[in-house]
Amino acid sequence: MLAPLPAPTSEGSVGGWIKKNLLATPKDIILTLIGLAVLVLILPGSLNFLFFDAAWFGADRSVCATLAQGGIQPDGWKGACWAFVESRFSQFIFGRYPLDERWRVILVGVMFVALLVPMLIPKAPRKGLNALLLFVIFPVVAFFLLHGGFGLSEVETPLWGGLMVTLILSFVGIAVSLPLGILLALGRRSDMPVIKMICVVFIEVVRGVPLITVLFMANVMLPLFMPTGWTIDNFLRALVGVSLFASAYMAEVVRGGLQAIPKGQYEGADSLGLSYWQKVRLIILPQAIKLVIPGIVNTFIGLFKDTSLVSIIGMFDLLGIVRLNFTDATWATPVTPLTGLIFAGFVFWIFCFGMSRYSAFMERHLDTGHKH
Repeated sequence: MLAPLPAPTSEGSVGGWIKKNLLATPKDIILTLIGLAVLVLILPGSLNFLFFDAAWFGADRSVCATLAQGGIQPDGWKGACWAFVESRFSQFIFGRYPLDERWRVILVGVMFVALLVPMLIPKAPRKGLNALLLFVIFPVVAFFLLHGGFGLSEVETPLWGGLMVTLILSFVGIAVSLPLGILLALGRRSDMPVIKMICVVFIEVVRGVPLITVLFMANVMLPLFMPTGWTIDNFLRALVGVSLFASAYMAEVVRGGLQAIPKGQYEGADSLGLSYWQKVRLIILPQAIKLVIPGIVNTFIGLFKDTSLVSIIGMFDLLGIVRLNFTDATWATPVTPLTGLIFAGFVFWIFCFGMSRYSAFMERHLDTGHKH
């Protein structure tokens, strides 16, 4: 009797994945060995600094130092000072928002998540109602909850800060820049000279200057053109500046998608007797936006990270409030700034990585070109 042949290695197994992705060719083997060598050199020290030698809890800087005979050893700072982050965590999230009013911020956050999650799930029903609640009703309710009114005490925007400011700026910027960017892209491709010229001038002027310049002008130059006695809240200036800046970049991303649509799609829509807005809404835009999802999400990620520039107008987002605490003598150690920056970078990475993964998910979900 013949002996049974050995079962082939499954491509779905760990061994099959390693052989296919890491050891397929001599070049892959060399690069894999180099990568492992780099990990061996970097990983132990990083783990020691971030976890094993780190100080996790404490009331002041002394917990982050190595005690030696005669006092704190000058060169005894071994690991990260996570006690600093733990002590200032609520400030990193809420800024200087009053302690007894922070339930309002938490309530806004819960409402936001409850409305956002169904919007992100493709098969969730009642998308129209969900969009109305998220982009129209929710901002109004959130404004009165955060700022005050209808019996709630007023909390001025200079007291806002931390991750709260970062998320508000990002949400408003994303919610405004996408529809406004679409309109600007359509206007730039319009056959009406005046509309086209206005859109081209706006896009090129805004894209030609850095965001920090836009914010600086909104903070310093705008009040000079206002009537005597009129003022505009600094936070509102930041919202407008960030939204307009992101809209100009979004317009160019969407315009790239519009140019990629074959001419036959336009002609087919015209042959059906559709109006301009019917053609754009039903045929052109769905295809164009699907083509440029990576560019759109890339703009959103850039916008999320650029919110740190609002420190130029006296607002402190997550990174700004972390850096502000470096001057606190209670936590003045050589590793405090590095620990705070690692924390802020990790939080930014979580949100940016989440947006990137959702973008990849939507690309796979909408990729119907190979299906029959």
